[in-house]
Amino acid sequence: MIDNIAQSPLYRIVNPRSIAFLGGSNNYASMGTSILSSLLHMGFPGPVYPVHPREKTVQGLAAYARVEDLPEVPDLAVMVLPTRITVQALDACGKKGIKNVIVVTAGFREVGGEGPALEAELLAAAHCHGIRFIGPNCIGVANPHQKLNTTFMPSRAIPGFVGLASQSGSFVTQMFDYLAMYGMGFSTAFSVGNAADTDLVDCLEYLGACPRTRVIGLYVEGIPRGREFVRLAREISLKKPICALYVGGSEAGRRATLSHTGTLAGPDRLYSGLFRQAGVIRARNVTELFDFCWALGSQPPPGGDRVVIHTHSGGPGAAAADACGRAGLAVTPLSPETLEKLAPLVPHTASVNNPVDVTFSKNPQDYFDKLPEILLSDPEKDMLLSYWLVPDQVALRPLKGMGLSEEEAAEKSLEWVDAMTRQVAGVLKASGKPALGFTFRDLSERFCRGLIELGVPVYPGPERAVRALWSLVEHRRLADKIRASDGAF
Repeated sequence: MIDNIAQSPLYRIVNPRSIAFLGGSNNYASMGTSILSSLLHMGFPGPVYPVHPREKTVQGLAAYARVEDLPEVPDLAVMVLPTRITVQALDACGKKGIKNVIVVTAGFREVGGEGPALEAELLAAAHCHGIRFIGPNCIGVANPHQKLNTTFMPSRAIPGFVGLASQSGSFVTQMFDYLAMYGMGFSTAFSVGNAADTDLVDCLEYLGACPRTRVIGLYVEGIPRGREFVRLAREISLKKPICALYVGGSEAGRRATLSHTGTLAGPDRLYSGLFRQAGVIRARNVTELFDFCWALGSQPPPGGDRVVIHTHSGGPGAAAADACGRAGLAVTPLSPETLEKLAPLVPHTASVNNPVDVTFSKNPQDYFDKLPEILLSDPEKDMLLSYWLVPDQVALRPLKGMGLSEEEAAEKSLEWVDAMTRQVAGVLKASGKPALGFTFRDLSERFCRGLIELGVPVYPGPERAVRALWSLVEHRRLADKIRASDGAF
């Protein structure tokens, strides 16, 4: 594994200082124009040089008829061209001295027929000039930290900590808003497509060294370099978690991946074993992949699998306890010392058997920060799962009852909610233990939104939150297993 990120051959692909764009025009119905528009919309700060045989300007930028006419040698070329001229265009980039290329163009190995031979020509041309390229049949990369977006989806995506390597472009371009909804963003995201030159293993190595990446997500249709993948993933997973979604294990999935990227998938059990050996946590679906990334990228590692559940409603607490049991997490009674600390803060109607269900508290501060602090301090508990139910109108109602106007009550309620979210987030983060929340309310409500913005995950429902807790335990278990074997493979 590389130690210095700048040593990676992919560094200038995702951190270019200048870009040549082949295939953009003023026709907004074309794919190339859409991608160039996305690149400009993100606000890429370096020069962008459209290459077009006829247009003098493209989307307000001076255009150049040929690659050789460019005023400098750009760090990166993005190609969205007809398949028949792609090899010729790559050769022109090589003669200009361009060493990094994203080939968005499809019509290669994945379509069969002459496609595999044409892809071999593309690879040979790249090797002839010492070019590293991503694709073909991909949407390229996204690096919000550098305002780089080569996908067709315009976005102001927030910079984040999730590194993604995907054999599908959709899980890059369609995830910008989805991640932002949960307060997340990509550190760097790769769509490798057919992976003729750059594959998941290459991207994994880059993300393992990337200082902005705290957790790595993989969308996998097949891994031809299995041994290299396992060796590298074992090394990286000791430093940062890796999660994977594999979609080629069923017969239907195998057929779909072959027509999608020309990838030959393997049996489901084979990949489950490969991931376990590599220290990679396997997700069951796309939602779970990013749920795991959210927890693993924001929470400290747990000391064990013992969960304490904090709620003011019996049903959600019972549902959370049941989900923990199904996930193999322990929901054990509290220590006598913790019960003694709780006694003055909970009403006689409360249940403190774990789940800790206070039912109702006249002093909200007891529920929001005092109880979580006590529960997290229990030496026999490794993780906290809290149920949050703070509708916006609940904070507003008592203030209006005190005679405040609608505007004054709204302002004061926002101040109270903001102060409470900061206080809660401070308590949870100070513990050094994982602390996740769940709710059945809309995550856009101010209290849950505030926690999310402060880095505290709040999941829609207990099942997703519990599976996220499981991923934390599983990562530790897999890492401990690798360490026990001295990392040997």
